[in-house]
Amino acid sequence: MSYGDGMSSTRTARSGERRAAILRAALEVIAERGYRGASLAAVAERVGLTQQGLLHHFPTKEALLVAVLEDRDRWDSVPDGQLRPDLLASLVEYNAMRPGIVQTFSALLGESVTEGHPAREFFTRRYVGVRGSMAQVLRGAYGDRLPGGLTPEQAAPLLVAVMDGLQYQWLLDPDAVDMPGAFRDFMALLEGAAVDRPS
Repeated sequence: MSYGDGMSSTRTARSGERRAAILRAALEVIAERGYRGASLAAVAERVGLTQQGLLHHFPTKEALLVAVLEDRDRWDSVPDGQLRPDLLASLVEYNAMRPGIVQTFSALLGESVTEGHPAREFFTRRYVGVRGSMAQVLRGAYGDRLPGGLTPEQAAPLLVAVMDGLQYQWLLDPDAVDMPGAFRDFMALLEGAAVDRPS
């Protein structure tokens, strides 16, 4: 390797580290202020950059937002075919240990339903994929019909709605809402089992 190649790989590594730091800072700022209240200047200040320096990595606020969302999905991704119903409960438990990330995701999801929001297309695409993945998980576990009679395609939107809806309730009142426990109850209902948990 030539001296120039070493400089280039060092610069690339530094750029990757800086990009990761920006994404972490953006996640924090969005969690605190929401997307509309978060400014590029606030993100830049948090990571020790000028706004111009931040724009070198992310040319627009929209580009930064989509990168934050994609990064969050990469953290949570499970290789195709390896996700099972029992792992869904583990994912909910994992989310209960990181309220800041759940808060940011939920805030952006809520804001994205407004017309012209830059994350609207991302979430629309994401939900198509998530519903499809959940239908595959349910089909792998139960075949073409769940114990209650629903098809995997009918149950998938309900499963996703429960996961995301529980996040909102838990964020608003974490002492009153046992997110992992409530999700396990819902999975027991899907499986046709009796739910016996103290209220």
